[in-house]
Amino acid sequence: MLSFWSAPSLQAQPTAVPAAAATEVAAPQKDSTGVQQFTLSNGMTLIVKPDHRAPTVAHMLWVRVGSMDEVDGTSGVAHALEHMMFKGTPNLAPGEFSRRVAALGGRENAFTTRDYTGYYQQIPAARLEEVMQLEADRFANNQWADDEFRREIEVIKEERRMRTDDNPRARLYEALNAAAFVASPYHRPVVGWMSDLDAMTADDVRQFWRTWYSPVNAAVVIAGDVTPEQALALARRYYEPVPSRALPARKPRLEPTQVGLRRLDYKAPAEQAYVALAFKVPQLNSIEQAGAPDDDALALTVLAAVLDGYPGARLERTLTQGERRVADSAGAYNGLMGRGPQMFVLDGVPAPGQSPEAVEAALRAQVKRVAEQGISEAELQRVKTQWVASEVYKLDSVFNQANELGRYWVQGMPLDASERLIQRLRQVSAAQVQSVAARYFGDDQLTVAILRPQPLDPQRPRAAKPVGRHGGS
Repeated sequence: MLSFWSAPSLQAQPTAVPAAAATEVAAPQKDSTGVQQFTLSNGMTLIVKPDHRAPTVAHMLWVRVGSMDEVDGTSGVAHALEHMMFKGTPNLAPGEFSRRVAALGGRENAFTTRDYTGYYQQIPAARLEEVMQLEADRFANNQWADDEFRREIEVIKEERRMRTDDNPRARLYEALNAAAFVASPYHRPVVGWMSDLDAMTADDVRQFWRTWYSPVNAAVVIAGDVTPEQALALARRYYEPVPSRALPARKPRLEPTQVGLRRLDYKAPAEQAYVALAFKVPQLNSIEQAGAPDDDALALTVLAAVLDGYPGARLERTLTQGERRVADSAGAYNGLMGRGPQMFVLDGVPAPGQSPEAVEAALRAQVKRVAEQGISEAELQRVKTQWVASEVYKLDSVFNQANELGRYWVQGMPLDASERLIQRLRQVSAAQVQSVAARYFGDDQLTVAILRPQPLDPQRPRAAKPVGRHGGS
């Protein structure tokens, strides 16, 4: 679908929060919708979007660090730290953070991705100050005993078993990423390789926190029933006193140009075969100005929507319907933006009596058809209209508003990135869509992964649901 998108004595001492100083913030930025962005004196970013339709607020803390910032041998440490952020500070016992948010009438969670880590609470607007105090405390003073880590790493391992090891398609995509990416850290899974989790230590996690959880690498995003002035005053009280630390230089780790087809068969107990085709494609790096490769990234996103952006789109109509259907399901997705390289993915499940190779050929044939014949103006306008509508509907949720602003901040995009993205997409032409279909779907950009079903083991127990703090990888 169209988309733009976890007590012994402590060996590490907590970072104390000094008394607040009389400091000034940088001049705020503001967009046409009332969103304002501030930079606190310690380098932390504050983004505020007022929405007074209901007395609720979404409060999010974004850290520009994810699995792509790990090094070999410590895969999964960003996600492990997400878990450990719920395990206490000098002021909070393990698990007390969540209990306090619940007592305030709120809900909260966290997530780890390749590019970033996020923590959020959705609470009554009157409780915003208490939540900001709690979040600032754990950001600055994360602290827990070694025994707490040893228990939680077992929860993380079980999470990996349940979400990946016992999920054939998840294992296939893990193998596909490892094959498609050579130098890029996207090669590694967010949850981590099991051998790295086995070897991970409490100090590995503490060091990752000390290295990356600095105000200059973080943003607080607040959307809902609050004014920028209120949010800024609270941020200066609770976040600005957190001392900043310089970040290490990030190595580029550029992915080398792929020079030939890569193919892998993945055997796992499963009821149905599955095929995924991943093509290396350009990503959106700038939203301010038109030109390649950014225009190509937008046209590829429109192409994905033409293929699979609405009921009865091309893949559904041609591959999954009728007496000669080749697939039970088929889809397309384009990775528009990210801190690392992106891929355009076509996938499908063979219909009874059909092979994965038949689905692979049918998927590629649909892209070739666009390359040779183009798309209709009606198709183009339908996907544009649908996307604009989805952007409007998204504004009904203050969480979605905050989430979008955070994701754009991670990418270095401006406050009005959503509006500009709509404008840029409206300018994509049918000729551009046809052009990218002709240029980015050759063998040299392609990695094919096929799930080959193996007999199910009736004696194998199903994975138990992990107990303890959940992750959001």
